Amino acid sequence: MSSDYLLDQEFKDVNFEETDIKYKEFENCTFYNCDFTQCTFQSVYFVDCNFFDCNFNDTKINYVSLRGVQFTKCNFTNVNFAMTDQLIYEFNFKDCLLDYAKFYALKLKKMQFINCSMISVDFMNSDLTEAVFDNCNLRRAVFIDAIANKADFYTSYDYTIDPEKNKLKKAVFSTDGLKGLLEKYDLVIK
Repeated sequence: MSSDYLLDQEFKDVNFEETDIKYKEFENCTFYNCDFTQCTFQSVYFVDCNFFDCNFNDTKINYVSLRGVQFTKCNFTNVNFAMTDQLIYEFNFKDCLLDYAKFYALKLKKMQFINCSMISVDFMNSDLTEAVFDNCNLRRAVFIDAIANKADFYTSYDYTIDPEKNKLKKAVFSTDGLKGLLEKYDLVIK
């Protein structure tokens, strides 16, 4: 991969190295079963790209731009998204492993997390306005000073969110999820 701009490319079973990614722009590209664990993302742009079954476990994604990107069945265990380009970005996750990921202080408005494992994810100071958490395991996820107005937690489970430490106006929860909103009060809910 020598070009700095790659358009309409398909990558299958590629183990990307550091030099394969740095300072590159990928537009309308599709990645299948690729491994990015050896990469440190610097000045990398992904525009209208799709990733399927890719491994980003422990990857450093500093200064990466994600615009119109869909991740499906990808592993993002222990990835810190805090340094992603926030100017114009949109990315969503479906059937992904996001355990221990960090979204600290990011604007994640309308982001979709569908069928994801999100154990111990850090959402401190994040803007999750109108975000959708569809059937996600949020055990030990950290919500402190988060804005989750109109966020949809209806089908997600195992979360603990303190309504006094987060903005939750018009957020949607199921009655089964009330325990996670009231946990600090040590109530017995039947």
